[in-house]
Amino acid sequence: MPPLARRNLIHDKVRLAVTLTGIAFSVVLMAVQWGLFRGFSTSTSGLIDHSGADIWVTAKNTAYLEQAIPYNERKYYQVLATPGVGKAIKYLVRWATWKQPGGRAESVAIVGCDPDAAMGTPFDLVAGDAQQLKQPNAVIIDRIYADKLDAHRVGDMAEINEYRAKVVGFTDGIRTFTTSPYVFTTFKNAQDYTGIHEDQINFVLVKAAPGVDIGKLKADLEARLPDNDVFTTAEFSRMTQHYWMFTTGAGIAVLMAAALGLVVGIAVVAQTIYATTMDHIREYGTLKAMGAPNRYVLGVILQQAAMAAAMGYAIGMAVSLFVVRGAASGGANILLSWQTAVGLFFLTVVMCATAAVVSVNKILSLDPAMVFKG
Repeated sequence: MPPLARRNLIHDKVRLAVTLTGIAFSVVLMAVQWGLFRGFSTSTSGLIDHSGADIWVTAKNTAYLEQAIPYNERKYYQVLATPGVGKAIKYLVRWATWKQPGGRAESVAIVGCDPDAAMGTPFDLVAGDAQQLKQPNAVIIDRIYADKLDAHRVGDMAEINEYRAKVVGFTDGIRTFTTSPYVFTTFKNAQDYTGIHEDQINFVLVKAAPGVDIGKLKADLEARLPDNDVFTTAEFSRMTQHYWMFTTGAGIAVLMAAALGLVVGIAVVAQTIYATTMDHIREYGTLKAMGAPNRYVLGVILQQAAMAAAMGYAIGMAVSLFVVRGAASGGANILLSWQTAVGLFFLTVVMCATAAVVSVNKILSLDPAMVFKG
């Protein structure tokens, strides 16, 4: 790297500090906001993605998981009778009220499943297992929400819509996009907790028989159940994510914040590099008077920007990793993958190069004769 680019960049320590602070702030804002967007997206569809099902049968016009509308369980038996269905279970997701021993109430999302099935049961367990749900009034919650629900140990008691509930296990990391934690229990308990009639369900989870084409099975189920919607797991996951992230506006807000980080970074770096260029304009004029081509001068400016990008990115990513680690134990789910980190590096370089272009026109149009003027 030409010494001129390095000297110009570090000549003014205060200005360099301002530049690196602006770049680092931009990187942190973009990393955290994009991580939040990805974390929110996976949280909205976590139950679907980890269900182990191939197909979901829902009520007509169901737009997302929590909107599930009850329908008659006769549809479940129609699903079972469809050729190509290897296994099917009744499944329920519905809101309820959790009352702590001290009397405080919290909204929860009850998840009714079959503990013996390989679909829809609680995952990432750190205490207990799905079989424990066969105990009377048994529930499993996530330890992230232990304080919120005032249930910290296996055996702790609570009430759900005036029915007793006993914690028999904990999962780790099953977050929800809303403020209402998931509470796993048996399908029958879920009917009691949510007040749904005993012949009502709101999902049928389907596993295709070995060798059966899922697309064909979906079409067969749609033909057999014209009053229901039938989705593959991937389709229902995308629908749920799209609803929460875009229909509600939450995802747009997060993405706008990430874009703001990019704009802030470009503005700070552009102003700093421009000021540095103007401070050394006579030196650039001397270089041109000595015959230095425009591409050399352009290279110096772009390399200043690249140096600033590398240093600012390193600082920003270090801070971002600290934020992600700190959020891991809270309700916020920030996903920062190595692919995102690599992408942010190149985006930071492009950001700084774009900012440097602001200074280029002034130098390229510089008259070398100005060196000899007073």
